[in-house]
Amino acid sequence: MSPYALYAVDLVAIAILVLGLFLPRHRRPELVVAFLTVNVGVMAVAAALATSTIGAGLGLGLFGILSLIRLRSEELAQSEIAYYFAALALGLLAGIDQSPTLVDVGLMAAILAAVAIGDTVMGGQRTQTQQLLLDRAITDQEELREELTVRLGTTIHSFRVDRTDLVNDTTLVSVRHHPRSPTRREQRAAGMPAQEMLR
Repeated sequence: MSPYALYAVDLVAIAILVLGLFLPRHRRPELVVAFLTVNVGVMAVAAALATSTIGAGLGLGLFGILSLIRLRSEELAQSEIAYYFAALALGLLAGIDQSPTLVDVGLMAAILAAVAIGDTVMGGQRTQTQQLLLDRAITDQEELREELTVRLGTTIHSFRVDRTDLVNDTTLVSVRHHPRSPTRREQRAAGMPAQEMLR
């Protein structure tokens, strides 16, 4: 198999990963360009390193430097990190092997299958992490859990007190909970299409 054929397979695979799996399930179009750039960028760098005369040590050093880059804009969910890793792995598989075989294609298919199955299994159990600043200084854990349950109206899985300010009477807490589905009245108020309301 030609390396160019494997590049084409990678482009198809990343399209399936991003447009077929991630976007319909997570609805975060702002991450699409990140996944595509990571995949194509890693594939290009890996292909360049594989065809050049520089040592493998320098190549590993370059990838080590890339791994130090942190995404500071916002925290990513574990599922989104998995998509990042899958995009990176697909790019590496396509770019690093200059004598590709069907094994490479099989490994790409295995990555897509792992993401699809894992995301489907966990789809109904997704939780959301939220940081709340309460207008009360609450030091009792049970009372705090009850207050969070009332405020959010959802099932609280876990919470962590980040700061309790007894002077200003506030509590800063990070909560992990199941996001609440909007009621039909809330959907109508938000102008949701009828077909979305029936799902």
